[in-house]
Amino acid sequence: MQPLIVVEALQKVYHLGEVDVPALRGVTLTIQAVEFVAVMGPSGSGKSTFMNIVGCLDRPTAGRYWLDGVDVAGLSRNELAAVRNHRIGFVFQNFNLRPRTTALENVELPLLYNGTPPRARRSRALAALEIVGLGDRAAHHPSQLSGGQQQRVAIARALVNEPLLLLADEPTGNLDSRTSVEILEVLQRLNRTRGVTVLLVTHEPDVAAYAGRNIQFRDGRVVRDEPMAAPRRAEDELARQGGERGLG
Repeated sequence: MQPLIVVEALQKVYHLGEVDVPALRGVTLTIQAVEFVAVMGPSGSGKSTFMNIVGCLDRPTAGRYWLDGVDVAGLSRNELAAVRNHRIGFVFQNFNLRPRTTALENVELPLLYNGTPPRARRSRALAALEIVGLGDRAAHHPSQLSGGQQQRVAIARALVNEPLLLLADEPTGNLDSRTSVEILEVLQRLNRTRGVTVLLVTHEPDVAAYAGRNIQFRDGRVVRDEPMAAPRRAEDELARQGGERGLG
């Protein structure tokens, strides 16, 4: 099986007036399909720049990037847009849902952009909502949903095109601890049962502990890259919390 992500000597320099600001300084790493990876680092470490390049939202200044065997650096703008739409799903800290449309309509958006017929759009969006446990909330607007439910809608939207890669940028940043574990359970389940490769950006070690591999950035370089011997299981944690509440 070929790796899903390969980057070699990746560099990114931002030109701010007459000043060059290096964000990535020669990053080289490989991520296999169906890995669950946490990308960590303080503000300014390069982790967000790395994720933007992996997500085809930005181009490197130098170096190479292959996604599922495709040399991404050589793609045109339209080809990059097609990769983002069909191979990559995005989940953000702030959910990025359209407030005046229903959960179902929010999930349908990527399919609307790629011309999927209405009946197929609805069917696939409903199926994605079922996967995240919100099939009965399809007609609700974001204002009628809790923060955790809104993030589940965002995950369903990211899944509706059946991507190879799910990029989750601080997906628990606006959620309380219990709801954060619920979202991590969804991500772990998608990784385990549906073979979705997950890259999770976080600055919280407690969240990174749920991943199977931790990559630490500092000053534009990878300073630590190691597997987790025993990742925390969100499913077990939720069951334990439920039991503790029951005892009360």
